[in-house]
Amino acid sequence: MGNKIIEEDIVSIWSEIDLSPLAGKKVLITGASGLIGTYMIYSLLHWNSTSQDKIHISLVIHRELPRHLKILEQNSEIAIYRGDLSDYRFFETLPMFDCIIHAAGYGQPGMFMENKIKTIRLNTMATDLLLSHLAPAGRFLFVSTSEVYSGSVETPYMETTVGATMPDHMRACYIEGKRCGEAICHAYMGTDKTVKIGRVSLAYGPGIRKTDKRVLYNFIEKALHGSIQMMDAGRAKRVYCYVSDTISILWNILLRGKEHTYNVGGMSHTTIAELATLIGENLKVPVVLPEEEQGMSGAPGEVFVDMNRAISEFDKRDFISLKDGLKRTIQWYRENLV
Repeated sequence: MGNKIIEEDIVSIWSEIDLSPLAGKKVLITGASGLIGTYMIYSLLHWNSTSQDKIHISLVIHRELPRHLKILEQNSEIAIYRGDLSDYRFFETLPMFDCIIHAAGYGQPGMFMENKIKTIRLNTMATDLLLSHLAPAGRFLFVSTSEVYSGSVETPYMETTVGATMPDHMRACYIEGKRCGEAICHAYMGTDKTVKIGRVSLAYGPGIRKTDKRVLYNFIEKALHGSIQMMDAGRAKRVYCYVSDTISILWNILLRGKEHTYNVGGMSHTTIAELATLIGENLKVPVVLPEEEQGMSGAPGEVFVDMNRAISEFDKRDFISLKDGLKRTIQWYRENLV
């Protein structure tokens, strides 16, 4: 129950990461209650449980913590700052940090399209102000997205691939916000700060909120109610990355990366229809195709990032299969959100 699966996932990647450069340091995580933030927190807590040279953990939280993270409020090793990163006045309450992981931002299309101005501010203004709270010789990780490649017709996307969407694209608040956030990071790279960018693509796994409506979780929720009703034929292709693999790569980018920017994705290339089928098979429910398609406008037909840079530099060879990742995700979902 609870976060046992998350803790097991951290142990499974422990040999792939080395958090010793952060020993004794002050680390801030934004987006702390999100999928990536949650696994980052539990990585640091695992270090503290095995080392006497503790990492000082601070979190920025805007909304109330979900039930599965309420336990963090009683943890004496964690300092919590409550506030809105899209409000510049909040930053007056923050001290300096040795390391900042900026994982805040609406990753769900439904949320970032409903909160366009805040989405832009979280990735631009907040990125700039957070970097101003980074101590000299500090480390900064900007959690970007493969959406910056939107508009490119060549896949897989390499780190040098250029996106080609207009500023009036319906998802521009997210796409252009992340691009500008990356530009701010590059502006700081000439200083004494170590700044890295991880373009995350379709991370999934335990640790999300009940309100998360991304396709994979939407399918799980539908399946738990008896069947998966598809909105379209599910021909769009995606490559999903289980969150423990995502976190392993992100830590290595921050602490070992030789380049500025890295793709962060998986190896499980599948169509949306195949994803639905896997979830349906796991929960033994039917998948029903619609008579008329109602696909989300603006969503790309294929999302597929080239992982050669990260694989070769960090010797990342083993990735959790989609079947196994879904099994763990569904188990955690049923234990915590049903």
